[in-house]
Amino acid sequence: MLNEDFEQEEGYRKIDSYNPEKIEKIASNYKSIITEVGENSEREGLKKTPERVAKAMQFLTHGYDINPSDILKSAMFHEDYKQMVIVKDIEIYSLCEHHLLPFFGKAHVAYIPNGTITGLSKIARVCDAFSRRMQVQERLTNEIRDCIQDTLNPLGVAVVLECSHLCMQMRGVQKQNSVTTTSAFTGAFLNETTRSEFIRLISADLH
Repeated sequence: MLNEDFEQEEGYRKIDSYNPEKIEKIASNYKSIITEVGENSEREGLKKTPERVAKAMQFLTHGYDINPSDILKSAMFHEDYKQMVIVKDIEIYSLCEHHLLPFFGKAHVAYIPNGTITGLSKIARVCDAFSRRMQVQERLTNEIRDCIQDTLNPLGVAVVLECSHLCMQMRGVQKQNSVTTTSAFTGAFLNETTRSEFIRLISADLH
C-alpha cells in the first residue's frame, strides 16, 4: 500500500510515494543507529527522527522507481533541426554510494538532434531520475548520456557534471573547496571541434 501525492505534466506522472511497510522497517533501523552512536532515541527531538529519515531516504532514492527513458518518450517530436541543443546548469543532488553522504552540483547536457527532439524539461528530469539513486558521479554521467543517446538516437550527446562531495568535505580528507568534474560524449561530440564548441558554450555567461 502506498501513500501518494502526484501531479500530471505533459503526459508524465510524477509520484511521491511512501510505502508504510518500508517506512516502518527503515525507521526501525535508524532508531537502532541513533542508539548505537550514543543518543537517546526516545528524547523529544529524536523521537520522530527515524520516521522522518525513512521518508527522506525514500524520497532521495525515488529514482529507482522511474524509467528515465519514459520521461523522454513522453515528449518526443519530429523536427528538422540538427544543431546543438544545450541545457546547462541543471541542479544535481545525489547520494554517494560509498558513505551515503550527499554530492551535489550542476549538469550540463547537450545533444544534436537527428530528426527527433524532446521537451527541454525532460532533460532535467532525466538527470534528476538518475541522481535520485545511490550513485558515483562517474556512473551518473554515463547513465545520463546513454539514456539520451539510446532513446532519442541523436547525432551525438555530451554530458559534463561538476559536483562537490560531502564525503570529501565533512570526513576523510576534509577538502572543502574541491570540485569533481566528469564528462561523457558520443557521436559528433567525439570530434574535437564540436566538443570544444560545447565546452565554450557551457562556460560562457550568455544571460
